[in-house]
Order: sequence, then structure tokens, then C-alpha cells
Amino acid sequence: MSKTELRQNIAIFGSAFNPPSLGHLSVVQRLHHFDQVLLVPSYAHAWGKQMADFAQRCEWVSEFIREAKCENLALYREEEALYEEESVTTWALLNHIQQQHPNSDLTFVLGPDNLLNFSKFHKSAEILQRWNVLACPETLPVRSTAIRERLLAGESIDDLTTPALANKLTSDDFSQ
Repeated sequence: MSKTELRQNIAIFGSAFNPPSLGHLSVVQRLHHFDQVLLVPSYAHAWGKQMADFAQRCEWVSEFIREAKCENLALYREEEALYEEESVTTWALLNHIQQQHPNSDLTFVLGPDNLLNFSKFHKSAEILQRWNVLACPETLPVRSTAIRERLLAGESIDDLTTPALANKLTSDDFSQ
């Protein structure tokens, strides 16, 4: 990005997206006032959560974006490039995005699962000083865990995720 880019309001919504759920959708639909919403799948989870393959989750997020029909959504997969040894911190991610968009205002969007743990984030106080942080709980309490559990039990997930993902996801995606 050039140093003369127009000022934008950019929201950053990170998640495992393991897989994307209607809970995620209920959050991103309420971010329509942002110029851009970057959906950031975790490359390596900071607290060691086991996740499906990163490339697979990025494909799911791309499909999710197509079905969400929100014009401002974009997949942002650069955690893969930022990854060094253990995980990519929110601090490192936000710094990286700010360097790419120096004239833009960034807002880090927290889901309900991370809101209570925000003080554990690396440099959480500095994040609060430098960027906006928005707690945006889902209006539909659908967890990715429920999708995985139902798939492993051979049950329908039609009411938990978008139609194309409900047809695409299988228990094999999560049996590791």
C-alpha cells in the first residue's frame, strides 16, 4: 500500500475459524460500518488449541465470505508469513497491518470467548493505547466446537453454519 492511501476504518476479526459458524456471521454482519473487515484465521493458536489445516480453514473462510454477502469482508492470511516459533501475537498482527495501512484507523474485534481473556494477550495494555478494541459478542451463540462435535457424531450442521459449508464439511476434516 502506498503512503498516500485514503484513510479507512478497518476492522480486524481474528478467530480459529475452525470452522466458520453462524456465530461468526452474526458478528461480521454488525461490522457493516467499517470500510473493510479483515477475517484473520489463526495460523498457530496462542493457547495451543488444535485446529484443522490452515490452508483448509482459509478455504472455508473464503467460502464463508462468499455466502455472507457482506461487501466489506476480506480474507487476511498473513499470519502464515508472520509465524516464527509458537504463535502470532495480536500485537504483531496489528503492527503489521498498520504498516500496510499507515493512514487507516484499525479496530481489533473481539468475540465473546476472547473478551474475558483479553488481559492475557501479549501487550494488551499497549494494544488498548494504540488501537480501538471492539467487543462484539455474537447474536447467535453458535460455536465451532458444536459443529465439530455434531460432524463427529454424524449429525446435521445445517443450523450451525452457512449452506455451502454445511454441505462441504465432513467429520474427516476434524478427526486427527
